[in-house]
Amino acid sequence: MKIAIVGASGRMGLALIKATLNDSGATLVAALDQPGSPLIGRDAGESLGLQTGVRVSSDAEAGIAQADCLIDFTRPEGTLRHLEICRRHSVAAVIGTTGFDAAGKQAIAEAAQEIPVVFAPNMSVGVNAVFKVLELATRILNEGYDIEIVEAHHKRKIDAPSGTALRMGEVVASALGRTLDDCAVFAREGVTGERDPATIGFAVVRGGDIVGDHTVMYCGEGERVEITHKMASRDPYAVGSLRAARFLLERKNGLYDMQDVLGLR
Repeated sequence: MKIAIVGASGRMGLALIKATLNDSGATLVAALDQPGSPLIGRDAGESLGLQTGVRVSSDAEAGIAQADCLIDFTRPEGTLRHLEICRRHSVAAVIGTTGFDAAGKQAIAEAAQEIPVVFAPNMSVGVNAVFKVLELATRILNEGYDIEIVEAHHKRKIDAPSGTALRMGEVVASALGRTLDDCAVFAREGVTGERDPATIGFAVVRGGDIVGDHTVMYCGEGERVEITHKMASRDPYAVGSLRAARFLLERKNGLYDMQDVLGLR
């Protein structure tokens, strides 16, 4: 399984490089970064104290063309450019980038008609297990509980709420027979009035080097149920991404997420 990784100088990119090197069934064939990156021309594993034999490059076209699968955790505009290259060269794509607007999501869906794509807000196996737990918990706690979602990430994260928090909201809303667009409350300030019990509230924390914490709170009268996932490193994202890449090798096209990869549908 030949893997190309973009964002090779970032923390997620380095986690992906390390996971690829540790996977006996995977080979790193391209490590890509933006023009001007100080790592261009240097070994992709240098920051990890490793030698990969692969030099970091800014030539996305050439790098992606030699891969079986691209793994991308960058930003929406860059990911969409890389996805077009994948289409031209029939390369599968694992997309962990978040913050896409409706047009971006539509572009991913259109690309998936020609190539296989795993697009998920969180590649962690543990987080995806939590999604299933939330579905069951919400069906049980569907009356008499106010539902709030609290997430915390590092200070450099550029989108809020996180893609994972939004996906949690979508799972909860669906289990309640609603859509998140109809019931989400993303901000509270001033005199807000009494809470509408039909809403799902979101709260966001940004600071320091928090990798990713998510809690869904079911707040009832006299009791509270909390379902929490805390990420201590980026390694689970990387390991899950390689699992997703392996899943795509058996497919010619289609849009999938980690629930498909893990057989949780």
